[in-house]
Amino acid sequence: MSLPTLSGLRGAASVIDAKTPAHRDRAIDGLRALALLAVPTGHWLLGGFTLDSDGALRNASPLASFGFFAPVSWVLQMLGIFFLVGGYASALSYRRAVARGESTSGWLRGRLARLGRPVLGVTAVWAALIPVLYALGVPGTTLRTGSTLVIQPLWFVGVYTVITALTPWCIRAAERMKAWAAVPLLGSVAVVDFLRYGPFADSMPSWLSLLNLLPGWMFAYQLGVCWGEKKLGRRGAWLLLVGGTALFAALLLAFHYPASMVGVPGEARTNSHPPSLLVLALAAAQSGAAILLRDRIGRLLRRPALWAPVVVINLSAMTILCWHQTALLTAAVPGSFLGAVPGLTTSPDTFGWIAARIAWLPVLATLLVLIGRYARGFEAPWKRATHARRALAGLLAAGFAVFALGLAG
Repeated sequence: MSLPTLSGLRGAASVIDAKTPAHRDRAIDGLRALALLAVPTGHWLLGGFTLDSDGALRNASPLASFGFFAPVSWVLQMLGIFFLVGGYASALSYRRAVARGESTSGWLRGRLARLGRPVLGVTAVWAALIPVLYALGVPGTTLRTGSTLVIQPLWFVGVYTVITALTPWCIRAAERMKAWAAVPLLGSVAVVDFLRYGPFADSMPSWLSLLNLLPGWMFAYQLGVCWGEKKLGRRGAWLLLVGGTALFAALLLAFHYPASMVGVPGEARTNSHPPSLLVLALAAAQSGAAILLRDRIGRLLRRPALWAPVVVINLSAMTILCWHQTALLTAAVPGSFLGAVPGLTTSPDTFGWIAARIAWLPVLATLLVLIGRYARGFEAPWKRATHARRALAGLLAAGFAVFALGLAG
């Protein structure tokens, strides 16, 4: 990289730093950026493909062959941090909105619109792409595999949307119960886990695990609300860190929970879909560590060179979440026509695949940046979009969801 380019980057970083309001909580933005980057990194490292006899891509995972790789998922599963920071930011945002005289419904509409526009955009674009790709010779199996990957991160947006709508009630719970407001959520997940994994497991209905979906992900969000409301301090953070770590170890060693924090093909049990008690234990430990490190992170991000990337990542949050799997498919689908491309279309069952996939990460990141230059437009308000265009986007998005979820076949 040439010196003028480095000088330009330093100058841009300094401008971003100078424009940042003094009251901006850099640590919160830094934690959010870290959690955001963990999503594509985790999906790109822990997800792979195999090529079938027809040259079509099918989903696979290195975790199926390398069980010792599971601890990597403990580091890359940072949704607990994301929900923690989300709860913190939502509590502060809601309080500011109320102080301005804004209604709860008005505040909520603004939050939900920012979440919904990018989701509608990526699904509508893919709905239009599928028939084009099929006409160009991409196998139907590959298209279904790709659609599954694209829609996979979007469940998170749906759950986050529901939890965001509950923010006023989370604030009331924090006012009445302080940080203990998160305990009933932990207890609810523990009861469901006991029923579905304990001595009565054989007589339990298959849908029982779905009861963990809301309280499981709301746990860290409620902790974040309590943190934002100043109901959770360093003493509570130490309790979360030590208690969460102890519970995590007990669930793994004594109760034999699956070690991976993400689903593994062929495994009967999964920790994340919906969340098990192990996910909450990890979220508790991560939340405790985040709260304890907040001041140190804030001081570190006073450096313009570190702060500028955090700002850029936060401004592109929904683009990263919605389009990172598209970046992977942008490389893998053309690669499938070439045959066995190491680390891309080859089976993820060798150490060579791991090394090759790591080498692919900068390429995938570059593709995401290029895609994001255009996709970020979906995050901004659709001021020029007519009602007809919005209706068309909604129809395309619904059609893509039907295809991706296999509801039409």
